[in-house]
Amino acid sequence: MAPLLDVNNLTTHFYTQDGVVKAVNGISYTVDERETVGIVGESGSGKSVGVMSLMRLIPTPPGKIVDGQVTFNGQDLLTLSNDEIRSIRGNKIAMIFQDPMTSLNPVLTIGRQISEAVELHLGLDKKQARTRTIELLELVGIPSAGDRVDNYPHQFSGGMRQRVMIAMGLSCNPQLLIADEPTTALDVTIQAQIVDLVKRLREEIGMSIIWITHDLGVVAGLAQKMIVMYGGNIVEQAPVIDLYKNSHHPYTMGLLASLPRLDEDRPQKLRSIDGLPPDLVNYPKGCPFYARCNYRLDKCADTPPQIKEIGVKHKVACHVDVQTAKWTTEHPYEEFNLT
Repeated sequence: MAPLLDVNNLTTHFYTQDGVVKAVNGISYTVDERETVGIVGESGSGKSVGVMSLMRLIPTPPGKIVDGQVTFNGQDLLTLSNDEIRSIRGNKIAMIFQDPMTSLNPVLTIGRQISEAVELHLGLDKKQARTRTIELLELVGIPSAGDRVDNYPHQFSGGMRQRVMIAMGLSCNPQLLIADEPTTALDVTIQAQIVDLVKRLREEIGMSIIWITHDLGVVAGLAQKMIVMYGGNIVEQAPVIDLYKNSHHPYTMGLLASLPRLDEDRPQKLRSIDGLPPDLVNYPKGCPFYARCNYRLDKCADTPPQIKEIGVKHKVACHVDVQTAKWTTEHPYEEFNLT
């Protein structure tokens, strides 16, 4: 059975006065129906640019999708006309952005902003759209939805605004929902509520989800598959349990080592990943993680690793087998019992 979404060799560059910013460099992955895929990595790793590219939301200029195919329901989204892609965005594919306060229009009521989408894509009249809007607000847990539908964004808390964004994303029953770090600006308890809400809605509606975050802990109980990005590349992808128990890329191991553990007999010191991400204008000739890697070899400096399959649906882009490698720097990740 063909996947719902098939991203193949997607490459996006930004042409600036300082040079060409190689933001996304040939990423490939799939999303099956009713599957949740987590995309993780630090800021600047290409997570958001990758999904903005498949949605055709990259500003041109300075950005340009220079290569790749994005097949959704048998259609290559990168070859569609502007009118054709607009009929899919917000309808078949919806997106929730990181900061709801900047995504919502401050001078329009919540009800108007949601009903506008359902009027456009579902062909409802204003009365039907208002009824649908109230149903959506109730679905995402907004109390007294009928009374609050005419409120403005500033009258909602941060968590409630994010629920409104989810309602807006679900308004047309999308097949694929993309959530771009939707819990980053929220406190931990609200984060948990939002994650639980999305899990419940996924089961009720049957949609697929791409959840983008910099925190491996947030998506541990949400995703079935994890994709780890670094320097515009996918460095590892695997089923979520396999990635947490048997990670093979030094960057993935570093991310896991930076998380607090609750299953240890005694507290463990957290480790940061020393160094800085690569300069995307002067992109490294070899592995982009070379300068920060605890396992680097000489060839890593000159030869970029190709992603290869090392297990069932487990792929990694690394020259080194980290399970048998010798440590080359002062603070190897083997101090952390990640298995």
